[in-house]
Amino acid sequence: MTSQNPTPSIVVIAPEHGDILLAQFGRYAREYDVVLVDSAAAAEQLAREIVGAGRQVAMFVCESRLPGATLAGTTPSGMALYPALARLRGAVPTARLVVAAYWDYFREDSEALRPGLAKGKYDAFMLMPRGVRDEEFHTAICELLSDWGQQVAAPETAGAFLITPVRDSLTMAIRDLMDRVGIPNVVVSPDSPTGTAVADELADSGVAPADRHFPIVKVADLPPLMPRTVHDLSILMYGRPDDIEVDTVVDVVIIGAGPAGLAASVYASSEGLATVTMESDAIGGQAGTSSMIRNYLGFPRGISGMRLAQRARGQALRFGTRFFTGWPVVAVEPGVDGAPHTVVTDGGSLRARAVVVAAGVSYRKLRIDGVAERVGVGVYYGSAMSVARDLEGDHVVVVGGGNSAGQAAIYLARYAKTVTIVIRRAGLAETMSRYLIDELEVDPTITVRPNTEVVDAGGEPFLEWVEFADTDSGERERHETRGLFLMIGADPGCDWLPPAVARDERGFVLTGRDVPKAAWRDGVPPESLETTVPGIYAVGDVRAGSMKRVASASGEGASVVPLVHGLLARAGR
Repeated sequence: MTSQNPTPSIVVIAPEHGDILLAQFGRYAREYDVVLVDSAAAAEQLAREIVGAGRQVAMFVCESRLPGATLAGTTPSGMALYPALARLRGAVPTARLVVAAYWDYFREDSEALRPGLAKGKYDAFMLMPRGVRDEEFHTAICELLSDWGQQVAAPETAGAFLITPVRDSLTMAIRDLMDRVGIPNVVVSPDSPTGTAVADELADSGVAPADRHFPIVKVADLPPLMPRTVHDLSILMYGRPDDIEVDTVVDVVIIGAGPAGLAASVYASSEGLATVTMESDAIGGQAGTSSMIRNYLGFPRGISGMRLAQRARGQALRFGTRFFTGWPVVAVEPGVDGAPHTVVTDGGSLRARAVVVAAGVSYRKLRIDGVAERVGVGVYYGSAMSVARDLEGDHVVVVGGGNSAGQAAIYLARYAKTVTIVIRRAGLAETMSRYLIDELEVDPTITVRPNTEVVDAGGEPFLEWVEFADTDSGERERHETRGLFLMIGADPGCDWLPPAVARDERGFVLTGRDVPKAAWRDGVPPESLETTVPGIYAVGDVRAGSMKRVASASGEGASVVPLVHGLLARAGR
């Protein structure tokens, strides 16, 4: 398919070493318009002209030294990049910002400029290539361009088309699912060429116009799909659990495909265990909705939750894990006297020698009529990255004080005119990582409103306003907004577990020494990640006492596999 999108630009700002950078970026010239300028002012003017002409700037690449005053408190060679970078980000908030230091300056400039990287003033600080084929440099550039392309640019080639005359809540939910599983998608009208072609395909297959309903989803070479729920689409795309081909019993069923479940999937299948992973929503769980995770080990430039999840899924598939998505588990029936456990879904049941519960948590619902009525049409639980582009120039409200809320606010600020974070506490320090707080503090688009809660919302048919209340004085204030993103605490998603699996007062699963002594077996507590039912384990956010961080969830997912091996060994398998 020939691209209909204007060629995006890479603007290189290099007053001193433009020849080096321009030569290095020559490899991108076939698919990007690479332009060299000698000052930040010229880059800003050019960027505004590009945007004004309806085109996009994908990336700014700036030398670490520009003409100007030194940064206060830095070495004499540390030049005033921050104000220049701030103006560039103001001109094109979605463009990636890269600072490249000439090798003679790298050590000195990194000391002066790395604090700005930690605060999110730009996206990457790198050593300028010293010769040809510096693939470490280009790997970083390609990763940044890939993130830009996935989050910002309209797809060059869509993997799915959503045909609908109106963007209702179902359309937006399907679009969000597509984005989270990494399928490029485009929403088109029924009168478009694609819409007409799909209508003809439905007619050829005998589907009368009266029997059609929107949205119609066209995915690759599949026949047109007409789901009434996101769950319907998952079934049509990924099959039912009873489709699985196993002899009688699998070694382990993992319930949930967030970071903990994915890590368990990779390590279990790589160790030769017959592994099935069930996910009720999209691969990645709650973490999969994060626009950028910057504190995960091994990813110095950060990684989006979607990409992390898809890479982990790919690893697990390589080792033989079978995935079924869109099928919530409705019950687990413990085996008796060493018999296999049964995992029950509406689409079929599976038997397993071990069960790992990695179901994660869900955001707590805000029980307000004006909010509940507009879920999917202005009100969203989680970051809903897919709708961010639709909110360009609007006012947005994020409710929550955790890392997910901070990541969502930073991402939304690249599109929205303003972002307001609403929290009931007096501040963010108790609930959010320091690096995110630092990024929020330097972004003029983002405002934090402490001691505040949302008490009402309205607008027809989409959300148009919310009402705040001061938790101390009770004073109310109406705030214009087109997007309300709710991340207000976590509830464990495990009501379907049998009563024999002990939980704390909030519903989180108890494991190891946290299990009440009355439930210990022969005076011995269960193993560290084992529940009160032998052979059923819990990892990640659903487990009582977990850290509620991506890295710790992944660690628990990996750590549970030796426990499963021990269980199977004791059973003689």
